[in-house]
Amino acid sequence: MVHFTSRVTGNVKIGKDVWKSFALSGGCYIQGINGVEIGDGTIFAPNVVIVSANHVIGATHQWTMQPPISIGKRCWIGANAVVLPGVCLGDNVVVGAGAVVTRSFPENSVVAGVPAKLVSRNSICDNPR
Repeated sequence: MVHFTSRVTGNVKIGKDVWKSFALSGGCYIQGINGVEIGDGTIFAPNVVIVSANHVIGATHQWTMQPPISIGKRCWIGANAVVLPGVCLGDNVVVGAGAVVTRSFPENSVVAGVPAKLVSRNSICDNPR
């Protein structure tokens, strides 16, 4: 079930309990042309954008082939955050509201900003929920 204001397209695989965020967080756009995998227990806030493919420059009706997006278990993606093609987020990653994630980050990272940068290592997440 997806919130009526959200849109999910393409090859999107979700883990256990991720459907709760799909149902409750409105205004989200998840495009899985190159694939998106979201791990168990991951949550996201309203207006999150996850885009796995870009347009070909000069041919906007075509998509670029890129690695899929992989989001680990027990991540938290803040409101209005954007995750771009090829990004891999490890388990327990927190993405701050409004961040634009253009590169991968390891487990237990807290990232924020445009482009997203490592803010801290989240030692609280060393003990999974």
